[in-house]
Amino acid sequence: MSERLLLVGMMGSGKSTVARLAAKRLGWTWVDTDEVIVRDAGTSVPELFAGRGEVHFRQQERRALESVLRRPQPLVVSVGGGAVLDPGNRARLRSAGTVVWLRARPETLVARVRDGAGRPLLVGKSPEERMETLRALDAERRPLYREVATEIVDVDGLAAAAVVERLLNTVGLDTVAPDTSALDTVAPDTSARDTSALDTPGREWPGRKARQ
Repeated sequence: MSERLLLVGMMGSGKSTVARLAAKRLGWTWVDTDEVIVRDAGTSVPELFAGRGEVHFRQQERRALESVLRRPQPLVVSVGGGAVLDPGNRARLRSAGTVVWLRARPETLVARVRDGAGRPLLVGKSPEERMETLRALDAERRPLYREVATEIVDVDGLAAAAVVERLLNTVGLDTVAPDTSALDTVAPDTSARDTSALDTPGREWPGRKARQ
């Protein structure tokens, strides 16, 4: 088992929250690639999109991922939802560690992102438009998430803590004792986007092997 756990998935799938909680549980370092971009650029993701455009943001995203993956310590990484669009990023992810796709239905995603605040691809859109956009993005990215994923964990109907348990069980780290000593200093910007990833606890969907 590599000491790098990389979480991929759509906006609203709970990557930031689950990565933070899993890192705390494992005693590993937690990193959010979007927050690395924000820290380095000195501005928010929506401001980067608005001021420099998506192409520039994707370039920054690639640099952030490269930088994070050069770190030597055990990591739990929340990877930006669109990072898999870059073929180079997909290659980096596949060779960097255990990649877990937090998979969610579009209905789950749209409920979590609420009004789209802090989400450049959703901001200013009506609820119907947000659902249409999320469905299109999900359809485009699903094959790419599947391509890079070592494991898949379905998150629909699960609270964040339950997703963490399912995640650690799926990758064989469920017996690790909690350790709160190793959180990275890069924290999620909760004012800019929804990172709660809390659904009403319901049916627990089992993790699945990505390649069967």
